[in-house]
Parts: sequence; structure tokens; C-alpha cells
Amino acid sequence: ALRISFDEPETLTIDMKTTWPLISAFSVAALVYSAGAGAQAQAPAAEAAELAPHPWVVPSPVRSPVSYFTNLSDGDVRESPVVVRFGLSMRGIVPAGKTAGRAGHHHLLVNQDLPLDFSKPLPFTEHYIHFGKGQMEAVLNLPPGNYRLQMLLADQGHIPYFIYSKPLTLTISKQNKDVTPASVQGPPRVEILHPADRDTVNAPFRVQFHASGFNISHVAAQVPETGHFRLTMERAKHKPEVIDFAAGQTEVWLNPPAADYSLQLELVSNTAPVTVMAHAVPVNLRVAAR
Repeated sequence: ALRISFDEPETLTIDMKTTWPLISAFSVAALVYSAGAGAQAQAPAAEAAELAPHPWVVPSPVRSPVSYFTNLSDGDVRESPVVVRFGLSMRGIVPAGKTAGRAGHHHLLVNQDLPLDFSKPLPFTEHYIHFGKGQMEAVLNLPPGNYRLQMLLADQGHIPYFIYSKPLTLTISKQNKDVTPASVQGPPRVEILHPADRDTVNAPFRVQFHASGFNISHVAAQVPETGHFRLTMERAKHKPEVIDFAAGQTEVWLNPPAADYSLQLELVSNTAPVTVMAHAVPVNLRVAAR
């Protein structure tokens, strides 16, 4: 039996009567392009529509949308409860039941192959975990064992896109039954996952965002209690560069001029644009001269 309840705006609680209950889930060699608007002009029209409107934003060198795990690798061994974080390239997030551009919402497949028919909605079972509020992470409370995990993006009606992650194997070595999922997740916050503070990078480079305890959405859907990311890049003797990710994007490829930068990430409300829901710790980095 499966019961899914939405207890809080950013929290999906899953109660399963199985041998491995998932207790709860929360809202969790490149082709170089020249700087300037010409970089976006090189992308196909549909792909360019997914890019944030700024001359430093360039298409992903991967050239194909993909879901991925930002904090897990194949063969990892962890104790549970364990936080699983979701990443998404070349697409944005929008909650289930809403349509905006080519955005979608995440699904986590546990010990489950990809569906054979991508024209049918994904079922609601213990093997298909839905994150229909725009969450970017989950907390899984699994007994010891080996688990096969895979991400899959789907549209407003849970019909999957051909956008998914590589499967990985996660080994749970111990289940800590006295540890609550909330204590593992930590307080609601936003973060820049990559680059790290004080990194030196070569352009173009990827910046990855993350939200814990918040839900992300394309602005056009106008979903209450959701937000979108906004990145401000500051350098000496220049005005700040502000990039708004209104299409629900959670990463960006940038090709800025060589300089020292301070990256400041905010989560902005989708229904009250002047309201900043959260600030990330700034990241300072150096973009190397070419």
C-alpha cells in the first residue's frame, strides 16, 4: 500500500508498507563559445529558449538534456537516512500539473528500470517516487542493502521526457533508526554547489545551484510558495551582472571575461517578485585568462 501526503509546502511525506519504507522526501572536453550574444545565437531555437537572457550565458557543451545526482556516485556506500540531491541540465523545473516551456518535475526510480512506454504516465508506487512540488532533493530512509537509483524528468501529467540520469548503485551499510530525516536535511537554504569558494576556473564553466526545503518553478506557472534562482556576479570597477533564471533552471554555463568574481545566489519568489526567499553564502572565484 502507498500513501502520499503533502504535509508542508516544501515537504512530500511518503509512507510505505514495504520492507524498505521511504520515510520522506523534500523539496532538493567542451565546445567553447565566444562571449556575447552570439553564443546564444549558435544554439537551436528551442534550446536557446531555455537559456537565461544574458550575453555571458552559453549553451551546455553536453548538447543534450540530462538529469543527474549532484551528491552521489555509482558504488557509494552510505548510512541512512541519506539525502539524495537532483540536478538538471538544459531544462527547468515546474511542479506537476503545470506547463511552462519545456520544464518538468523530478522522479526518482528505486530498483526500477526506465519505463518501456514513454507515452504513458508514471505510476505512483514505491519504485516511482514523484517530486511534484518542484523539489530538488529527497531524504531516503532505507534498511541495509543495495539499491539501484535513477532520475527521470516528466511533464505536468507525469508523462516522462527522454531526460534521465545514468543509473547508479547505492549501498546502505546501516540504518540509523534514531536519526530523523529533518535532522539530516538541515534548515531550508540555497547553495552554489559548484564551483567551490576560491576556485580558479577556465571559461566556459558550469555553476550548479541547489535548494533544500524550497520548491523551484518556472515563473510563468505562477505557483504559490515556489521560487526561481537569481545570480549576481560582481567584479572590481564594473557594475554587477545579474542573471535571472525565470525558466526554473538549476544550473548555467558561463563564459565571462577573465577576472576575480563574487557570485551571489538568491531564491526569488515567483508570486511576489520583490521577495527574496533565501540567500546563499557567496562564492569567490577567479576566471583565468585565456
